[in-house]
Amino acid sequence: MELVIPKEIGLGYNEEMAKKNIKNRRFSNGAWVVAVDMGYGHQRTAFPLKHLAPQGKIINANSYQGIPSNDRKIWENSKKFYEFISSFKKTPFIGEAAFSFFDRFQRILPFYPKRNLSQPNFYLRQIYSLIKRGWGEDLIKKLKKEPLPLITTFFVPAFMAEVFEYPKDIFCVVCDTDIARSWAPLNPPQSRIKYFVPNSRVLERLRLYGVKKENIFLTGYPLPKENIGGLKSKVLKYDLSYRLLNLDPKKRYQKKYKPLIKEFIGDLPEKPNHLLTITFAVGGAGAQKEIGAKILKSLASKIKTEEIKVILVAGIRKEVRNYFLKHIKYLGLQRNLNKNIEIIWEKDIEDYFKKFNQALRKTDILWTKPSELSFYTALGLPIIIAPPIGSQEDFNKQWLLELGSAISQKNPRYTIQWLFDFLESGWFAEGAMQGFVEGPKLGTFNIEKIVKGEICSGYSS
Repeated sequence: MELVIPKEIGLGYNEEMAKKNIKNRRFSNGAWVVAVDMGYGHQRTAFPLKHLAPQGKIINANSYQGIPSNDRKIWENSKKFYEFISSFKKTPFIGEAAFSFFDRFQRILPFYPKRNLSQPNFYLRQIYSLIKRGWGEDLIKKLKKEPLPLITTFFVPAFMAEVFEYPKDIFCVVCDTDIARSWAPLNPPQSRIKYFVPNSRVLERLRLYGVKKENIFLTGYPLPKENIGGLKSKVLKYDLSYRLLNLDPKKRYQKKYKPLIKEFIGDLPEKPNHLLTITFAVGGAGAQKEIGAKILKSLASKIKTEEIKVILVAGIRKEVRNYFLKHIKYLGLQRNLNKNIEIIWEKDIEDYFKKFNQALRKTDILWTKPSELSFYTALGLPIIIAPPIGSQEDFNKQWLLELGSAISQKNPRYTIQWLFDFLESGWFAEGAMQGFVEGPKLGTFNIEKIVKGEICSGYSS
């Protein structure tokens, strides 16, 4: 039976090579899924793929059991510096200057004019220097004991696997809408690392970095299956149908685009199944928690009268949870806690992801910096964009704005004014539909099919 390569997911550019790669990739025991616990981005990207891993366990390359002390030290220094510089950025004058200097080493160069960008930068050379001195060799030796395809959501473990001659396929999942040169290997034309990319811009960027055509797979970003409900997106459509009612109280969008809604979702329910809900998510380094406090203060009157629900996402950071609790008490909103004010905090990161994904089902507006959560707009979520932190987030912000599913935040002190102006205009409903229609939703399914070799026609990202 002939193997059909679906054009929609962009299995490289070389169809014959793609067919050969897929035939050689069939397996039955799953895949190693490797992340790093530096911020939430790489772990959140790995979480929807955990069902592919033995016992559903994701391996963190920087903190797995038995990691050598030298390896741990290198990772810890990187993590501490990242968290420090992310928090230090808000320090007047010197903070911004220090972050800008740091960001130069990971900045993404302008895409145009198109030119050869394969020359490795200083940061990439330093990474390879550490690897060639043994960084990561222990991890790869452990994985070699039961060689399975390797999926990593961070480029460094992919480089480690290639340098230490990992025998199976090496896949790297990209978790931003554009990427720096550091994501591609030292010598891209000679590398066998394969990339799962979320959009066509990353695909073209990797080509400029010198990555071979057949090693790039346009899959879409891996979103949680529990928020989608299968290839026909039944859960997603169900949730979006109720969300649109909250986002379009004057029915302005519904009247204008009724045929579009009917085509993509079907008939809308008669009334909402939840209170108008805004979810504000703090980044992994705990930055921007002050925005959450300003949102609470501005919306306090509507929270007290239970006209709106606010979900504050503290992740796994207890100090952020305590910060929110302090402001809830200060504003006299204690009686609303666990009713129409909710704080999402868990000790374990996987418990946090589960709770967060569940909360998104009855979230109407997601307020976040443009991190990997930018891709969650494809779940039919309009996004309010908090200030970006880092070059890659600038590009994520641009992608969201071009998609038409997000707006830059206005002054959080006056949220009660501008938020309801946007609601009454029907814009948030339009943003929700733009994210749903234009955003890639089936990345998790596409990645699973490619890794397993279960390729069939008729599905897309």
